[in-house]
Formats: sequence, structure tokens, C-alpha cells
Amino acid sequence: MLAKLQSCAITGIDAELVEVELDLTRGLPGLVMVGLPDKAVQESRDRVKSAVLNCGYQFPNRKIVVNLAPAELKKEGGLYDLPIALAALLASEQVSAPRAQEYLVLGELALDGAVRPVRGVLAAAITARQHGLRGVLVPHENAREAMVLGDGLEVVPLERLEQAVGFLSGDRAAPPPPPPPETSDRGDAADFCDVRGHEHLKRALTVAAAGAHNVILLGPPGSGKTMAAKRLPTILPELSYEESLETTKIFSVAGALGPGAGLLRTRPFRHPHHSVSAAGLVGGGAVPRPGEVSLAHNGVLFLDEAPEFPRNILEALRQPLEDGLISISRAAASVAYPARLMLVLSQNLCPCGRRGDPRKTCKCTPRQVTAYLDRLSGPLLDRIDIHVEVPALPYDDLRGARTGPDSATLRAEVVRARGVQAARFPGRTSPVNALLSEREIETHCALDRESETLLRTAMDELGLSARGHARVLKVARTIADLAGAQAIGPEHLSEAIQYRALDRHRAY
Repeated sequence: MLAKLQSCAITGIDAELVEVELDLTRGLPGLVMVGLPDKAVQESRDRVKSAVLNCGYQFPNRKIVVNLAPAELKKEGGLYDLPIALAALLASEQVSAPRAQEYLVLGELALDGAVRPVRGVLAAAITARQHGLRGVLVPHENAREAMVLGDGLEVVPLERLEQAVGFLSGDRAAPPPPPPPETSDRGDAADFCDVRGHEHLKRALTVAAAGAHNVILLGPPGSGKTMAAKRLPTILPELSYEESLETTKIFSVAGALGPGAGLLRTRPFRHPHHSVSAAGLVGGGAVPRPGEVSLAHNGVLFLDEAPEFPRNILEALRQPLEDGLISISRAAASVAYPARLMLVLSQNLCPCGRRGDPRKTCKCTPRQVTAYLDRLSGPLLDRIDIHVEVPALPYDDLRGARTGPDSATLRAEVVRARGVQAARFPGRTSPVNALLSEREIETHCALDRESETLLRTAMDELGLSARGHARVLKVARTIADLAGAQAIGPEHLSEAIQYRALDRHRAY
């Protein structure tokens, strides 16, 4: 007898419908798997058999052929265990489930019949809704992830194989959904008021957040670069529902969602170590998976001590910074992952780190300093909008009272500036100044005569490239938006030029 159930395969950050067909046919007893299964899928034969037997059912002692269609689509992971087990019980007529075709089924089975969590459940739920299926049968720990789509899709959380059998046969009602996650307000949450002094740094990061600009922080060790960078997400606007859904889907496909997690509400902040591999940073592998640049989508990617990262890895950031996505081609598959993020780099000004610190003497030679600064290539730095020097704090500032605005105040400024940009580009997914096209720069970044002279002088003295010139205008537009100005004035342009600290170091 033939049995069919619906499941899915993860491709990129999306899921494609897969039909699990199981047929009991003539031949020696055994299980044959076809349809491009990987090693994990092939090993499901042993997990499924033990789970079925340990739950009190009979495993068919016949030749079993399992086909995962479409045949040309690569299948991977343990998510096919549950649909294969259910199909075996249906084909052997141990259970009856006339509505099995109305649900998408996925889940890994333990040997005792427990249903274990899998990755990509949110993408699977979206695919089920797009194909008009009634609902999804998912592991209990993945239920909140699927429930973020709302009431348009029935989500059946499962802890054991018997629950799936009982639900599809109509003998049991759907298990209750998991309770909502507990929330707590932490009193020790990071806030910009913790950053003492460095008012110019807070201002630069506010400008960066308002326009979604990339930033590099330059200064000696212990000057506060990392502390400030980690507080950048606290002044970014809240994620919209569409952004939350997209971000959650990426984390789900990467297997980075915590147990029982639902819709992500906070912007991601990714802080990989400098020993990260190219595949770990930009994505890839034999079977492509999202990397750190995609996990930072709609959030912040922070690379501390950027010159310590291998140069080839840093150069791989060029495409995602320019296009907002990363394309990965492998023999098994070609996928594109979203990577629209704010990049924040930090570095010292010399190998020993003492340059720029008035309390210490730098002993690096000019050649060593130049070689160190050149670890970040010109094309990569051209894609960094704001360069900020972060000097070491004097004792009085370090021990003095907290001054300056807190994160809530700065966020209000950022949200107001983002609102101006959203009104300028209605209907756009990401209406931020960092993504202005060349034609839009001509339209919205027009300069008066005084500003033109100022920009010409800066171009000559700093040796800015055409891309650097565009970055200055984008930052100036953001500064004008923060000030509520319709046009860019000399004061806005001057501040934007001051945010090219590394260009000044290279120019002299």
C-alpha cells in the first residue's frame, strides 16, 4: 500500500514543499531511500524503526521504498523522521488518517519515540500557508516559532510520535500550545549613559544609527570602543513585524534560535572572534548555511580589532555591504542570504596600540604603522561611512559623574530621523540614507556654493574616492535630517567630513 505526507526541504532561508511517499512492495525486507537524501536522512531508517517499535506499533517486515519528491532537490537533516514513521504506519494500515495530506509534518525522532526539535520550522510554516495547507505538525520546542504567523495556520506541537498518530487519526485533540515565554526587565541592561565622556563618540553613533551607516572606531586599547559598540543596538529603532519575521527565519534556518523561542523582537548584535572562518562569517559550507553577516541582518555586525581578521575574510564583506545580500555557489546548491546590516569595526592606530594615548609612548616605526593601517584595504574602507577616533579617557572623566543622554533619548532622535527618511521614500523596505542611489544623491543631497567649495577642498586634501565622496554626502544628509533641515548646509557637511578620521591618518 502507498502512503503520502507533506514535508519540506530548506533552501537558503526558504522552504520548498517535499512529498514523502512510502510504498510497501515485493522484495526482501529492508528500507530503500531515494530522492537525493544526505547521510542524516539515510540514517533515519534506524531511528524510525526503533521509534515505531518502542511506541508499541509494528514496523512493516517488507521491502519499503521511500521517495522524497521532487527528486532533484537535495534533502538534509533529521526532519523527515516523523513523516516517514507516520507514512509507514499508514501504509501498513495500523492507523487511518484521511486528513494527513492537509498538514505539513516535520520532526526528528529519538529512539524512544520522542520528537526532537529541528531547524527551519518558521520557513516551513510559511511554505505551508502559501500552499494552502491546513496546518503544521512540529516538535513542541519549535511550536512558538511556527505560531508567529498568527491564526491563519493551525500549529500542532508534538512531544511524542503517539501524539501525531492520535491527532491525524482523530482519536486525540491537538496538544495545548506552549505557554508564552517569561519576560523580565533587567535593571543592569546596557545603556549609553554608562559610557563616560566621549560625547563626540555618542554623537557619531547616533548619526550612524539614524542613517544605518557603517562605522569604524579608532583608538588605543581600553578607550571604550567595544563598550560603545555593544550599546549601539539600544538606540536603533524597534524591528517592524516584517523585519522580525525575516530575522527570525534566518536564525531558524541557521539553527541559532534558542529552545522555545518565538518571534525575535530585538535587533541582532553579532560579535564573532577574529579566528572565524570565511564560511562562518559570510556563510557557506558543503551544504550552505547562513554566516554571521546574515545573522546580523537588520542589526549590527561588530568586528573587534578588525586588522586581526584575515584579509581575505574582510574582503568578502564587500559584496554584502554594497548589495545587502551574500550569494553563495556550491556544487550542491546556489543560494542568496540577506545581509542588510550595520558594520562596526574597531582597531588601534598602530601594532602596539599606544599611538594616540597621551600617557604612553608608541615605539612603532612609520613603516610598521603604515603596514598596520593597510591591513584594511582601501576598497573596504570606502564602504565605511563614519570613522571616529576614540582617545583614552583622563582620570577625571573616568571617575566623574555620568553625563550625556541615555539610550532612550538617543533612540528618540534616531526614530525621528528615520521617520523623515521613511517619508522621503514611502513604500521602501529600508528607507535609510545609507542606501541612497547615485541618482537619489543628486536629488536629495544638493549643495550650495559654500558647501561645494568645502567638499572640493576635502576631496583634494583627503584624496577621497568617488565612493568616499558619496559616503560623505549620505552622512551629511543624515546629519541634516537629525537637525530637521530641508537642505544640507556647510555645518552638516563639515561634521560629515570630520567623520573621515582614517582618511586623514592615511593622507598625512
